[in-house]
Parts: sequence; structure tokens; C-alpha cells
Amino acid sequence: MDALDQQLIGLLRTNARLSVAALAHKLKVSRGTVTNRIARLENEGVIVGYTVRLRPDAQPNEIHAWTSIAVEGNETRTVIASLLGEPAVAKLHDTNGRWDLLVELRAVNLTELSTALERIRLIKGIQSSETSIHLKTYRV
Repeated sequence: MDALDQQLIGLLRTNARLSVAALAHKLKVSRGTVTNRIARLENEGVIVGYTVRLRPDAQPNEIHAWTSIAVEGNETRTVIASLLGEPAVAKLHDTNGRWDLLVELRAVNLTELSTALERIRLIKGIQSSETSIHLKTYRV
């Protein structure tokens, strides 16, 4: 990837709905160049999709929580595979430090969150975990 690809990706991260014409204008290149670069980045797997970001308060009843997980021995891949199959897992991050994994959970109510945590605690290879519920966001 060159500097133009990086600029294109930056613009798409800010607003993936920008038209090819708007992207070309901002990058000072032709629409064909933008179209070709987007197609190449998609084909190479650099761009894997486009999404919608919601304000944190757009779904006021949804519960967000983070679970930090310590993995036993060399069980990280097994644990990750199990977590990726868990419906409540919104995001999964590999980390360093005290915890091996950080899981962002989403649930419609506390009962659903509790059930998801029970399923997660049963995953083979999890040594320990700690969960915190998201209460408020101060900056987006």
C-alpha cells in the first residue's frame, strides 16, 4: 500500500458512504483511479467490508460489558474459536499484560448477559475472567 491507498482508507474510515467522485476530488485523482484502488484493496482483503456505526445511546436498553480473560497454557486458539461462536461477543481482542483476551459483550438485558457469561465460563482453556459493565461514555 502506498500513501494514496492510506489516504483513501482514511477517508473511507471517516465516511464509507462518500461517493467515488467525492473521494476522487478529495484525493485529487480520477474517479477511475479511486474505483480501481478500492477494487484492488477489496480483492486483496485489505478492505473486508463496510459498516454502520451507531451512537452509543442509539440503543439505550442494550447492555455493553467487557470481559477480561486469562487463558490456560497454549489454549488461546481454542478459546478464541469458542468465543467467536458466542452470540453475545461483539468484539474480541488479543492483549498483553495480566489478561490474554478482552471481549466486548452486548446483551439486551442482564439475564441474557448472565447466560452469556455462564457459557463463556464453561469454555475449556479459560483460567479466569473478570467482567465490567459499561455504564456511561464521555466521549465518542
